[in-house]
Amino acid sequence: MLYLLSTVFIGLWYRKKAKENKESYMLGGKSLPWYKLGLSDASDMFDISGTMWMVSLCFVYGMKSIWIPWLWPVFNQVFLMMYLSRWLRRSNAATGAEWLATRFGKTGPGVVSSNLVVIAFALLSCLGFLAYGFIGLGKFIEIFVPWDLVKGYIPFDVSPRYVPHIYGIIFTLFAMFYSILGGMHSIVVGDMVKYGIMTVACIWIGIIATMHMQGNPLHVPNGWYSPFFGKHLGLSWTGIITEVNTKIKSDGYSLFGLFFMMMTFKGFFAALAGPAPNYDMQKILSTRSPEEASKMSGFVNIILLPIRYMLIISLTILGLLFYHQMNLKDGTGAIDFERILPAVINNFLPAGLVGLLLAGLLGAFMSTFSGTMNAAQAYIVNDIYIKYVNPQASTKKIITMNYLVGIIVVSVGVFLGFFVKDVNSVLQWIVSALYGGYVASNVLKWHWWRFNANGFFWGMLTGIVTSMVFSVLIPDGELLYWFPVLFGLSLTGSVIGSYAVPPTEMAVLKSFYSTIRPWGFWEPVKQAVLEDDPSFQSNKNFKINMFNVVIGTAAQCCLTILPMYLVLRQKMPLLVTVGVLAVIVVILKKTWWDKLKEY
Repeated sequence: MLYLLSTVFIGLWYRKKAKENKESYMLGGKSLPWYKLGLSDASDMFDISGTMWMVSLCFVYGMKSIWIPWLWPVFNQVFLMMYLSRWLRRSNAATGAEWLATRFGKTGPGVVSSNLVVIAFALLSCLGFLAYGFIGLGKFIEIFVPWDLVKGYIPFDVSPRYVPHIYGIIFTLFAMFYSILGGMHSIVVGDMVKYGIMTVACIWIGIIATMHMQGNPLHVPNGWYSPFFGKHLGLSWTGIITEVNTKIKSDGYSLFGLFFMMMTFKGFFAALAGPAPNYDMQKILSTRSPEEASKMSGFVNIILLPIRYMLIISLTILGLLFYHQMNLKDGTGAIDFERILPAVINNFLPAGLVGLLLAGLLGAFMSTFSGTMNAAQAYIVNDIYIKYVNPQASTKKIITMNYLVGIIVVSVGVFLGFFVKDVNSVLQWIVSALYGGYVASNVLKWHWWRFNANGFFWGMLTGIVTSMVFSVLIPDGELLYWFPVLFGLSLTGSVIGSYAVPPTEMAVLKSFYSTIRPWGFWEPVKQAVLEDDPSFQSNKNFKINMFNVVIGTAAQCCLTILPMYLVLRQKMPLLVTVGVLAVIVVILKKTWWDKLKEY
């Protein structure tokens, strides 16, 4: 309760500052230091639904579970850190839709349509994430506050299936209040408070898990402790916890080698596309300079992964040790492995730690929720209301619209949450279907000069519509394998749409190329820029950027698995991981940090 009240106080405290102007509300006035924004961005990613999902993955797949979040892909943060955050921040835009004006201009074939389609994508993804967080929170709270204790005070009957949704609505109202009032300033401060709570709780629970393991070996299948894999997953839970085999089959990860290749293929292009138009992009655009944008994205990995995975492996250990004492059945009687996290917290942790974790995980929900809502507000208010409805709107009207839009977005997100079966189903739709349709157009916009607004519109529209059709016709676990088809159709739409109309005006292309300085297929524009400015230096950093991405991804994997080896007391793998990480840090100091101003 103290934490919930503190969020209300933060919202009220920053209300006046948020009202100063549009930029102060949406981007914190671009005055916040990179480490604060990085910590806030990490807190937004430390969400309750994702953590429940990752604990269930770690329980079932062991060390191999570190690869499955590549579905997002999590290594997109490495691409952002190495070069994409700088490129994005150089635009000085307020949203992804506003950024398009720097690439395609403000007039011409497809410009309005490209703005509207990216706004549509942003809202679909934001609403999807709101529904995802909403259902995860409800399932979490249901464990701690059994419906039998509450239903006597509710004047209507609620089906067991919708109990999590009722809880979700209650806590959503708190998140909505402080986010709408205080804007980006209150979101960042609230995230910092939550991260402090979570850090203490994660270290505490790590110690408890290590103590419980003494003299109590984990009963897991062969291969559970290894992150390495072959063509097949090779994990059989028969005779240990046989029900887990059903979970593996339903997830569709048995052919793990094929799954990994497809996930990496999709993830590489998704990372090249840059950040999706959500809270991550808004934090990058809120930084003070392009160099600080890169530092912020790098800091996210350092601040997020060790603490989060210490929590994940610790809860997994306790879940394995006490599995037969937990009731993981949902309202329909089926076993729900996403309930491991709340069941362990509720039954096997001391009271003080339970309170701390509850506050931290509620804060995790609120930070993700508030960051997502802030992004949705920015797109609707900045890119629809101000641009097309009321260009002369006063600051007071803009802030009022932000309040109203925030309430509407939350209401729609909650409504959609009532149609979500579980966390994994909505997650699969977001990362495998919707984001699959986003990739082609957003890779081309950085790297191909002939790509224009019309091509962007048709590529995005083809991708979004195809992803919607696929999500209806194809089972959740198989969506990833259809990514090449989705990517190919979207790419075809992009190319045909681009050649159907003349190229973007050369003045716009020269401005974009000379300001953002991307590498790729820009030769005609490069020559035009050199005619105006013979001293211009084009970007020749492709090789060093890709080298840094490869070793940066290896460092990210080390940061992920290091706390897992630490809590499991795997001494030799831990020493090897620390050694590899140290070598990579030394290399990146020379190839990335020291050259931030040169890129």
